[in-house]
Formats: sequence, structure tokens, C-alpha cells
Amino acid sequence: MFDPSRDQARQFFVASWAKHKNREVLTQLEIIAADLVAHHPEYQPLLEDPDAVYKDFSPEDGQVNPFLHLSLHLAIEEQLSINQPPGIREAFEQCQARHGDRHAALHDVLECLGETIWKAQRDKAPLDGRAYVDAVRKRAGG
Repeated sequence: MFDPSRDQARQFFVASWAKHKNREVLTQLEIIAADLVAHHPEYQPLLEDPDAVYKDFSPEDGQVNPFLHLSLHLAIEEQLSINQPPGIREAFEQCQARHGDRHAALHDVLECLGETIWKAQRDKAPLDGRAYVDAVRKRAGG
């Protein structure tokens, strides 16, 4: 099982973006990561900073953690590719139809995933896949 450290996961995004910019050959996962970064131009300068991997991002200071954001995006892409939890692909497609924009729909799903993870951590319980999919459907208006 793949279980990278925080710095390794961050370095994956930094390296994927650098390879993309240098027009190097990328793996399928690196292509997805670079595409996610391309959709977030506000994160690109950070990913081009060699010390970015070591930075802390504090929600108390109003900072969004770009590595967490991109990692959640990557997790959602994998969930959609295998429809896990069951129904996530259909719920996402409903969001996409409502928005007319794939990236905006992904952000809806990301919000739902973040909330689901937060609740699981708060309750010291496993992720509730059904509640997650239901939250995405609700965002889609269904």
C-alpha cells in the first residue's frame, strides 16, 4: 500500500508540476496531478518554490493548505475512476450538469469530502461513504 509521508506527498505535486513545465514524460498519476495544478494557477508559484514542501499552512491564520486541496482533488479523481464509494460518479455527474463546469463540480465534491473527513475525525469513526455521496447529491440539487 502506498503511504507517503507529508513531505513525500507534497514533493509528488512539486515534481509532477516541474516535469510538466519541462515537457518531460509523466506517469498517468503525474499527468492528473499536473492537470490539477494547471487548474489552480494560484498554487503554481508555491509549487515552483524549492522550500514549499516544508511550509506550514494554518487555518487559524486563514491559510488554505494547497497541498491538502490538491491531494483531495487527486483522491476524488481516483474515487470517480472506480466509482467508490458507490454512487459517487453519478452524484458528481449531477453536480457537473448543474454547474456546467467540471472543475466547479469537483470543488463541490471536495467540500463534501472535507466535511466527511472532518466528521469522521471528530467522531473517531470510519468515513461514512453513503453520507458523503448523499452530501454530493444534495449539492447537485437532488
